[in-house]
Amino acid sequence: MEVSKEMKHLVKVGELFERMPFTKMHLFVGFVLFIVSVIEAWEMMLIIFLSSSIAADFQLTPLQEGSLIGSIYLGMIPGTYIWAIVADRVGRRKTLMYSLISFSVISLLTPFSTSFLMLYTFRLVAGIALGGVMISGYPYFEEMLPVKQRGKGVVYLSAGWPLGMLLALGVTALFMQGDGLLWGWRGVIILSSLVGLWAFMLRKIPESPYWLASKGRQAEAKEAIRYLSQGKMVVGEHEQLWVEPIEKGNYFTIFSKRFRKLTVYQTVVNFAFAFGYWGLYTWIPTLLAQKGLSMSQSLTFLALSTLFQIPSYMLAAWLTSKYGRKKVMVAFVALAVASGFGFAYASDMVQLYIYNFALAFFSLGAWGVWNTWFGEIYPTSGRVPGYSFGAGAQRWANTLAPSMIGMVIGWGWAFNTTVSFIQVFMVITLLIILFIPETEGHILE
Repeated sequence: MEVSKEMKHLVKVGELFERMPFTKMHLFVGFVLFIVSVIEAWEMMLIIFLSSSIAADFQLTPLQEGSLIGSIYLGMIPGTYIWAIVADRVGRRKTLMYSLISFSVISLLTPFSTSFLMLYTFRLVAGIALGGVMISGYPYFEEMLPVKQRGKGVVYLSAGWPLGMLLALGVTALFMQGDGLLWGWRGVIILSSLVGLWAFMLRKIPESPYWLASKGRQAEAKEAIRYLSQGKMVVGEHEQLWVEPIEKGNYFTIFSKRFRKLTVYQTVVNFAFAFGYWGLYTWIPTLLAQKGLSMSQSLTFLALSTLFQIPSYMLAAWLTSKYGRKKVMVAFVALAVASGFGFAYASDMVQLYIYNFALAFFSLGAWGVWNTWFGEIYPTSGRVPGYSFGAGAQRWANTLAPSMIGMVIGWGWAFNTTVSFIQVFMVITLLIILFIPETEGHILE
């Protein structure tokens, strides 16, 4: 006999995750999404490493080369807003799959460009396609983890960034040698276009139980709970899964009276934090040249800085589960600010290395915490729109920062003045995060 809806007992999905055990299924989901995180970093950094070769091939001016670097980030701005609407309608998992596949197809066309305009257009549209990966991955993983492991797990997911960056750097160096069929920037982009195949691995993991419950798909939500807990948690027929009922997830929701301040705060943090990081690292070879380093020395410097980012995620993951998001991020951003100003006024090469490695360590550890934190401040129906709006602010910063820093360098600003200007945005980040509420140990609504 079927149980009527009125007779069913409402069970909050977040409360189930509060007592859910951490299982091998969570590790498998984490592995699948970690590779997605690596892919995102790979694709975002690749064009930077290939730009000089592409510029030589197409005889681009410095302005054209700079705009080509920014094309994928510019495309990701509308991409983040578009894919947020898609994610609310079709789910987190399908959004990731469709985004990866569409990016792969568009990217595969890039090497066949015969003009700068064609090349720029393909990279711009590829950025729109990649936007779905950016706005879905972290909220999806947050909605798959038990409460106690959520912070630590998502920070670990962020460690895909330095790994993807190092892989992009290594593959570029390997494929930019020799005269074989696959050598050159075209071969590297063809190789990178194969990432769409990873979409088939996403088919092996379930959709978010939070999203499924929000759409009334009770049977699938219950099965996802059973899968993640390896059968240790079974939701009965007489129980109905429930999430925080708000209006349909959209951008009007995140600017409603309830969420308006949070949305403004997280948007400012996303823009300022991304500007502070991206403004420095896109121009690091040029800035280091002012200190007497050659281009090869600068790239080695960058690779070593990236290596320092990996243990920072490990430490941040452990600390955030112990002390919470807010305390850890405040501490890491404050130390990044101190390291940044130390880097700006370093008096010798030893100090330059020490302060830069400290800056890389603390800023990327803070990014890992932030990727977790700002995805938790909205309920299920507003999580992806809120996350995507913040991600869009990051992409605005990614697009504007290289141009603005290039402009002040062109004005003749000294190394210490330029780096200090960039660090002002890190100070803004530090001040604003003080107003964002703690979410460690809280269930997702």
